[in-house]
Amino acid sequence: MARLVEEGHEVEVCLVTRGRPPAFDEEGVARVMAEMEQAHAHLGVSRVHRLDFPAARLDTVPAWQINRAIGEVVEEVAPDTLFLPFVGDIHLDHQIAFLGAMVAARPRNASVPKRILCYETLSETNWLSAPVTPAFVPNCYVDIGATLQRKLDAFALFESQLKPFPDERSLKTIESLAVVRGSTVFAKAAEAFVVVRQIEGRS
Repeated sequence: MARLVEEGHEVEVCLVTRGRPPAFDEEGVARVMAEMEQAHAHLGVSRVHRLDFPAARLDTVPAWQINRAIGEVVEEVAPDTLFLPFVGDIHLDHQIAFLGAMVAARPRNASVPKRILCYETLSETNWLSAPVTPAFVPNCYVDIGATLQRKLDAFALFESQLKPFPDERSLKTIESLAVVRGSTVFAKAAEAFVVVRQIEGRS
């Protein structure tokens, strides 16, 4: 995200869910939202679309409602590139959000993104059983050596989500993953993605 902003691209975020009682207390949710806004400002996010579906209960919402809500965002923004959570994540909300976004990004739609990439989420990706669900096997790498510190600083603003190492939500783990992904393509740091679809030559 930081690299895209520095290159002059507009980065918009779609926040599909929001924590609600009794699963989440209002004070905790307000804190996370405030931290998120700080992190987005630090990265240079230009706009956040809030759908406010219930967090950790997305499976209780009719699929057509999710598809329509995400579809309206995709139609309005008409993104060149769509970044999605990986369908094999252990978090069911991630799986459902992925499916809803793929419906919204059907090739016949006028606002179809030219590229759809799935990112990996530490503490969610690779925590399911690979024989049962798709494994995250990256085939696209983006050099973030110049913006890694900005990424780490942004995550540090999520104080409520930070954990001590070796938890996957630690700054050390995030940096370590970036270094490993970078080494794979002979770079100091990188983010890895799975290319879901890429359309070339279509106006």
